[in-house]
Amino acid sequence: MKKIALLFAMAAVINPAYALTLKIATLSPDGSAWMTKMRAGATEIEQKTQQRVTFKFYTGGTMGNDRAVLNKIKIGQLHGGAVTAGSLSDFNKDTQIYSMPLLFKNFAEVDYVRAKFDTVISKGLEQGGMVNFGFAEGGFAYAMSKTAPIPSVTQLRKQKVWIPENDVQAAETLKAFQVTPIPLSLADVLPSLQTGIIDTVASSPIGTLALQWHSQVRYLTDLPLSYFVGVLAVDQKAFNKIEPADQTIVREVMQRVFRDIDKQNRQDNVAAYNALLKQGIKVVKPSVQEQAEWEKDASIATQKIEQAAIVNPATLQALRIHLKAFKPAAKS
Repeated sequence: MKKIALLFAMAAVINPAYALTLKIATLSPDGSAWMTKMRAGATEIEQKTQQRVTFKFYTGGTMGNDRAVLNKIKIGQLHGGAVTAGSLSDFNKDTQIYSMPLLFKNFAEVDYVRAKFDTVISKGLEQGGMVNFGFAEGGFAYAMSKTAPIPSVTQLRKQKVWIPENDVQAAETLKAFQVTPIPLSLADVLPSLQTGIIDTVASSPIGTLALQWHSQVRYLTDLPLSYFVGVLAVDQKAFNKIEPADQTIVREVMQRVFRDIDKQNRQDNVAAYNALLKQGIKVVKPSVQEQAEWEKDASIATQKIEQAAIVNPATLQALRIHLKAFKPAAKS
């Protein structure tokens, strides 16, 4: 019996110090493609590390919005979060670069730029203290309205427009559009649409369906206002508690998971867009003149965002150079 007890004691010394349950929060609900794939990846990691690395997910916004999740990470209540990349600007300003207003016109431009910048942004996040596993496409955000079609900036100014709480970049953008936004938490958006506190949101087709906003909106402006990506970010200090060999396993599995989510989300957004149309939501196409007005105000917003140092001007300039180089090739 003494020998058995000694063996258990030795095992306790060897293993538990390296066992870690990563507590991860996200706005994504259980059952979503995002969570299904992350849970599958977590199960694979748990098996390959023999339970030395396990995961506990808090889904559907139970830990609050992205900002609240990041605050909980800072105080050690959580180890990480599956969040929009732009919310991580405190760790690296470049994370907001893709969501600049009207930066991209189509997915071809997105793919060209991301092939050159994803790795740069990912490394910057690591240097800022956040381990990550690449980015997964969230998609283009479109203006969607409950009360009136929005073909022009002039009409947008008449709307009650929602932005996420504490989203400095979105606030600065709408300020340039001469719109006074209404900041709300994600959980408050649906009831606020129902009661008329707001009547306009900007969201991807997937997000609109998942959050049930489609039940309240009637019009979708066919203009990609911004593009965003998601990321699983884990506090570097927590990640360093994992044995190096197990860290490699976590990285390999989750990098593959996020490549899969990245591809799947584009397909799902296309399907969600078509689903919105089938449910009677009307597509509004700005005229050439109206689109020029959108682009003019977006340019003003971009300048103000640069001046306020919300993003890294050098990175934005490098991105513009790549976009400019890409466009002639796109026309050939």
